[in-house]
Amino acid sequence: MQATVIIPALNEKENIARLVPELRRAFRAITDDYEIIIADGGSHDGTEELTSTLGIKLFVQREKGYGNALKEGFAQARGEYIITMDADLSHSPEFIKEMWEKRKEAEMVIASRYCPGGRATMPFHRLFLSRVLNILFARGLSLSIRDISSGFRLFKKSLVEELKLESIHFEILEEILIKCYARGYKIIEVPFAYEPRVHGSSKARVFKFGLVLLKTFGRMWTLRNSIRSADYDERAYDSIIPLQRYWQRKRHDHIVGNAVTGGRTLDIGCGSSRILRSLSHVVGLDILMNKVRYMRKYGKPVVNGSIFALPFQANSFDCVICSQVIEHIRISMVPFQEMSRVLKPGGRLILGTPDYHTLMWRIIEPLYGFFIPGGYEDEHITHYYREGLVQLLDTLGFSVEKSLYILNAELIIVARKK
Repeated sequence: MQATVIIPALNEKENIARLVPELRRAFRAITDDYEIIIADGGSHDGTEELTSTLGIKLFVQREKGYGNALKEGFAQARGEYIITMDADLSHSPEFIKEMWEKRKEAEMVIASRYCPGGRATMPFHRLFLSRVLNILFARGLSLSIRDISSGFRLFKKSLVEELKLESIHFEILEEILIKCYARGYKIIEVPFAYEPRVHGSSKARVFKFGLVLLKTFGRMWTLRNSIRSADYDERAYDSIIPLQRYWQRKRHDHIVGNAVTGGRTLDIGCGSSRILRSLSHVVGLDILMNKVRYMRKYGKPVVNGSIFALPFQANSFDCVICSQVIEHIRISMVPFQEMSRVLKPGGRLILGTPDYHTLMWRIIEPLYGFFIPGGYEDEHITHYYREGLVQLLDTLGFSVEKSLYILNAELIIVARKK
């Protein structure tokens, strides 16, 4: 089945009676392989009887709340794509066609009231609070999305199947979006005109909703600022923390400045750093799929793979970069042998890692772990130092040309394969 429409509803009989025929007309221009599911929150206005006569599926929620309605709907959906929308006719079924046409451009398409070209017709106090909450979340969580609370969305079912969703109320919309963002999925907005409901009154209470969102903000902030977030490295380059910003930019300058100009380059453990974007003729490799997904938007070739078995032929690259990787993996000669194998004779290796023999790093690392718990410090399992790395590289046929430092703590070795 191609599409499932999930509509949470509570005493929306009159609106559903109009909405379902309009949905069916809209889908004639899209596909006839779809289903409509009403997630009923315990209506007592005859909604269940109406849906039976309309020939659409309805289930009564086991647990109350908008978030639970969506989660239970996701579990029952059979479509490859899921469309979520309100029952109150504020979301025009005709707009689904425009969202459907964008489905190949991103994993999630949002009908946006607040991106350029969108608009929202609603009472001033609701509009004001909605805009404030969206701006707060977008800026506070460094998101490029303008309408993070829109419930009119289209996305792949496989996307939500991998998410562990915790929210039970309207904040599930922010949770889904932020967790998808953290996994590197592409999200786009399409300008949409939001109109007020036709019958009944809104079940959303803006002030109560705002308080719940503020509680959710802390949980989502932790996720957005953890290394699990796909764009963690990229955002660190522009960090509001002066030391982190300086460190990232200094590393970038050292590595890019010593990369082989015009040669073919491999960046191992590329993550979402600016290094990949700053080089030409470069291929990125990362073992984390969310980082690979995220970097697609820059048009650079990125491969999901392991440093223990680089998926490239011998002598493929003029330059190999491996920055902030080897301290995260068990000690082994294999990664170094692999880097040597894919590098051409005379090629350049740029290797970066903390130098655990320096006093400065032994001071910085505990502080980093204290102020940013769950950061990279927790994953530093192998400790290297300059003299040991120089000897190791010598045994593999490398000559070290220079050793660079960031604040006498992070080491960057530039070596040439003999």
